[in-house]
Amino acid sequence: MTTTLAGCLGGVGGDDDDGIFKIGHLAPTGMAMGVGSERSAELAVDEVGKVRDQEIELISENTETDPGGTSEIVERMIVEDNVDLLVGTFSSEVTQRITGTIADEDVPFIITGSADQSTMANTTGDDYEHNKNIFRTGPINSELQAEAMADYAEFLSDEHGWNTFGHLSEEAAWTKSFQELLPDELRSRGFDVPYDDTVSLSTDNYTSILDDLESAGVDAVLRFFASGGQGKLLKPWITNRYPFAVEGTHVASMNPEFWGQTQGICRFETTAQSGGGGVTDVTDKTLEFVEAYEDEYGDDGAPTKPMYMGFNTYDAIHFYSKVAEEAGTINYNDDLDDIVEAMHSVEYTGAAAEISLYGEDSDYPNDAKETRTDGKISNYPVTQWQANEDDEGGHHELVYPAANSSGDHIAPPWM
Repeated sequence: MTTTLAGCLGGVGGDDDDGIFKIGHLAPTGMAMGVGSERSAELAVDEVGKVRDQEIELISENTETDPGGTSEIVERMIVEDNVDLLVGTFSSEVTQRITGTIADEDVPFIITGSADQSTMANTTGDDYEHNKNIFRTGPINSELQAEAMADYAEFLSDEHGWNTFGHLSEEAAWTKSFQELLPDELRSRGFDVPYDDTVSLSTDNYTSILDDLESAGVDAVLRFFASGGQGKLLKPWITNRYPFAVEGTHVASMNPEFWGQTQGICRFETTAQSGGGGVTDVTDKTLEFVEAYEDEYGDDGAPTKPMYMGFNTYDAIHFYSKVAEEAGTINYNDDLDDIVEAMHSVEYTGAAAEISLYGEDSDYPNDAKETRTDGKISNYPVTQWQANEDDEGGHHELVYPAANSSGDHIAPPWM
């Protein structure tokens, strides 16, 4: 049974509460991604210390990727725990399921994992007054990511002369923008796209897909996997030396332990990820945060780095503390408009990126803005798995954008 919120008052926004600022953290803590986010939230809470002179209490729940279960968790956090802020969510399907409940209660909610652009454009955008308490501080949405991936394809063309790309996405809400926009965006820039397809999350055998990509003559496949894949495409690709690169986004590959987990089958593959894997300074706060994370949790097991959701969650909590100062309030029941105004006006250098949000009248209301260098989206770093110098294990190198790179992009040598 779920709790009905109609007529119920959740948290009263801290100012008239019990003197404790309560943050509800939502993440799949059964996964490395969620553990990294939870630890990063703990670290941010310790560093911030207080919000508007109130001690902070972090309430973290394991949401996995179950929309129904997460709805119950959110209702309990609002009604029983009286949270003053919600942060997190990894799956776009989960995020979309809970936004209605959160909007009804006016609790500020900062998305730090899921990237589907329609969550903001079609929720906040369609009824801004009702949904104005829903925000995303990172990552940039998947529509902007599709543009950024076309920018990255231009980089690969400049580096290696690759001009023929395939597109492969798992069937999920967050990949819709890639499916609908990326192939045409690539073609508009003069690239050939002879392969364009989606794949079920339950796919186990990728050999026929790899064969089709080879027959299409692609130089690289831009694939987008979060829940699916898990290395199942990589093993036959690297074992059989298919003559094209594997690029794009692969959430499993963001795990700093992925090389060991897969015995190095991830070598040469890339993935875009907030914070650039924590291997070099994306901002002047990146390595400072990573070092603090490693000092605090280095002996606690995987993940040994925050991972992309961890970066975004850490930044969101710091960002909101600045918002509370700017607004002069955390009482969202009485002062939500002041909080929203501050969310739009505050600019903050986070560990992952420079953070500022789009306003009410934009295409992406309350969403994280992209940053650009020479017209190219620059807050969408790409890392590549490369072997260590002694060939014992591997590591991430940040290969794009060039301004932040820690190493060169390496083409698979059998190409």
